[in-house]
Amino acid sequence: MDRHETALQKLHEGTVIPALPLALDERREFDPVQQRVLLRYYLNAGAGGIAAAVHTTQFAIRDPKIALFEPLLALASEEIGRYEEESGRVIVKVAGVCGPTEQAVREAEIAARYGYDAVLLSPGGLPGYTEDDFVERTRQVARVLPVIGFYLQPSVGGRAFSYDYWQKICGIPNVVAIKSAPFNRYQTLELVRAAALSPRRDEIALYTGNDDNIVIDLLTEYAFTQDGVTYRKRFVGGLLGHWAVWTRKAVELYEELKQYRGCGEIPAELLRRAAEVTDSNSAFFDTANQFAGCIAGIHEVLRRQGLMKGIWCLDPEEGLSPGQSEEIDRVYRMYPHLNDDDFVRDHLSDWME
Repeated sequence: MDRHETALQKLHEGTVIPALPLALDERREFDPVQQRVLLRYYLNAGAGGIAAAVHTTQFAIRDPKIALFEPLLALASEEIGRYEEESGRVIVKVAGVCGPTEQAVREAEIAARYGYDAVLLSPGGLPGYTEDDFVERTRQVARVLPVIGFYLQPSVGGRAFSYDYWQKICGIPNVVAIKSAPFNRYQTLELVRAAALSPRRDEIALYTGNDDNIVIDLLTEYAFTQDGVTYRKRFVGGLLGHWAVWTRKAVELYEELKQYRGCGEIPAELLRRAAEVTDSNSAFFDTANQFAGCIAGIHEVLRRQGLMKGIWCLDPEEGLSPGQSEEIDRVYRMYPHLNDDDFVRDHLSDWME
């Protein structure tokens, strides 16, 4: 089995995939040194994959005046390759691609050039597309690289899709996974049902992107009975902006949750921790202000840990919302067991070399 096949098998079995933030300096210019520090943090924290050029990385990297899409993919791939060589671990390399079909195909071709294993295909920013247009777009991108489908919440540019749409997406041969992130129980359930009842059910890995419901998603086994046969499906991992912070603890939590796959009894303590993780996410993602400070909130936590020099975003207007810093203070005080500050403190100097 070659490296790419091993990575896809790992994706299928399930793993922790943080969404990579973009490291900038005080001039809002790319900081490759600090970007490598971030990548080393995720890799040494035990993440099994990295998703680059996704929403957390900021879609503006594709602006011709900024032109960071390809440089970022190149740097991330290089750093992951170095880590794989040193550790013997294979890391799933995921590239975010977006835009109209032609752009999405072109971005997938760039990702393939740098050795990425799959692309996360964003549905955002295409108000004129019909569901059939999205299906055809997925087919074309899947001819370039394996595709991770994406149910993106409307509040950050996504849209609601029908059950029929997800049936068609599940039927595309090179769709290998789907990230469910509508932040909506009804829509998540519909997506899972489409995957469970698809003839390709065993070929599609489900990943939670519901940052508001991470633990419950990873604990739940879904069952759907059709024509006297019961089909079961569960989320095998997460591809999450939330996991871009406190990643070491996220990996430990994920490994703990795996023990309860197929187990009839779920400890009440895990349900309590589910609420704690969701509450922490509300501070990081700025739910009080409709996610306006979600990227800056992630940056702020990383800044406090010394993993970022500042919270700068490509858009000068993008930053923390009023009261958001205080909310981050609050969850730090309330849930000290969820942060990995000690882990970062012990290893930060090594990652900076």
